Amino acid sequence: MKLELTNHVRQEIQRRKIPLAVVESVLKAPAQKVPEHGDVVCYQSKVEINRRLYLIRAMVNEKTAKLVTVYRTSKINKCWKT
Repeated sequence: MKLELTNHVRQEIQRRKIPLAVVESVLKAPAQKVPEHGDVVCYQSKVEINRRLYLIRAMVNEKTAKLVTVYRTSKINKCWKT
């Protein structure tokens, strides 16, 4: 599925200092897909950035093929589904 990256999402990726290559990698091959609300699914993967482990969470509306938002968190255990 080809996803649309809006200007808002591009700005948030820059503001949150997440490398675009990392976002593209998570979108292409997420370690997990977690249903959120409505048509939104969270694509997430554990990624090392600046020698720290983060969980990159990309919220994707699969019906419209749009990336809603993306962020990183160090609270991996809270968000990771086992």
